[in-house]
Amino acid sequence: MKTATIPALRVEPQLREAAQSVLAEGETLSSFLEESLKANIERRLHHQAFIARGIASRDEARRTGEYYSAESVLAELDDILNGKFD
Repeated sequence: MKTATIPALRVEPQLREAAQSVLAEGETLSSFLEESLKANIERRLHHQAFIARGIASRDEARRTGEYYSAESVLAELDDILNGKFD
């Protein structure tokens, strides 16, 4: 696969120094930036999916009129954490 480049990133010298100070042994600044970019993309995709699920859940609740209180949801989550499954 052919590779592409990301535009040059201008930053304050302190930010570059901070990034370089946390590099793992053998890690380059370029590989650190690539990994950071991938992680941020993945985080944003997960966030978008989370929002979409929330909106779908809201719409389903509006459609059915079936709502759950925060207390009942938290109690059910506590039961799951404590190994009490219905």
